[in-house]
Amino acid sequence: MKRLSIVLSLVICLSVQAQQDNGKDEKVVTSFIKECEKDTVALSPNELLLKAAWHLMGTPYVGHTLEVNKEEQLVINLRELDCMTFVDNCLALSRTVRYANPDFDYFARQLKYIRYRNGIIQGYTSRLHYTSDWITDNINKNVVEDITHGIGGKKFYPEVSIMSTRPELYPALKSNPADLATMKEIENIINKRTTYYYLPKNEIKDKQHLIKDGDIICFVTSAKGVDIAHLGIAYRYKGGLTFIHASSKHKKVLVNPESLSDYCKAIKSNRGIIVLRSL
Repeated sequence: MKRLSIVLSLVICLSVQAQQDNGKDEKVVTSFIKECEKDTVALSPNELLLKAAWHLMGTPYVGHTLEVNKEEQLVINLRELDCMTFVDNCLALSRTVRYANPDFDYFARQLKYIRYRNGIIQGYTSRLHYTSDWITDNINKNVVEDITHGIGGKKFYPEVSIMSTRPELYPALKSNPADLATMKEIENIINKRTTYYYLPKNEIKDKQHLIKDGDIICFVTSAKGVDIAHLGIAYRYKGGLTFIHASSKHKKVLVNPESLSDYCKAIKSNRGIIVLRSL
């Protein structure tokens, strides 16, 4: 049994290493662990999350970095980020440094726990593709809490369908009818939930004092078949509230130059925001 455990650990390690670029990802993690050695007791989960965001500042924006394997497996790529991988990597980093003996392997376990339904990889559809589903699963796992209702949020009913109606956009679904059917079932489950709230964009400015630095901001969209169009991490800058994000416009992780309120108002399809807090 002990030999089997060693073999399984080696397989997991090799699969993770296969996604790295000459150990650069591990260096990012270990340098953050070292940076936080004296901070883990003094800083709150939100403060550690914000510290992780700053650690990844300037990282290039690259989309679809998780769609690189024929078989679903954990992808670790801290060298290229989109808005979703930026947030889940920041969460994994902030949770890793709170562990008694943090290391790269523990970071990998945390990332898998956050990214997959119930923290278990069971094929392509076990990844939490829709952000609303990611929110529910990570609330259930005590990774985050949704504070939107408490700051005046209104009911939000997801109407997701993009993955099942546009499978040509997702090679794994296009070539696998069984996964496509499963994804349709997942979408039906998401669309039946009544647990979501959002803060309308015209109310953000008046309620922004209730949002803390390090809160996760999910941008709700009216685009057909989609729930959340973007994510970032709240940050107070020059007396106002903005956010840090992996920006497709600016092609890197940066502090958004506009306020959170102005950013939302400038996007016609934006309905408002969901606000999450790290636990």
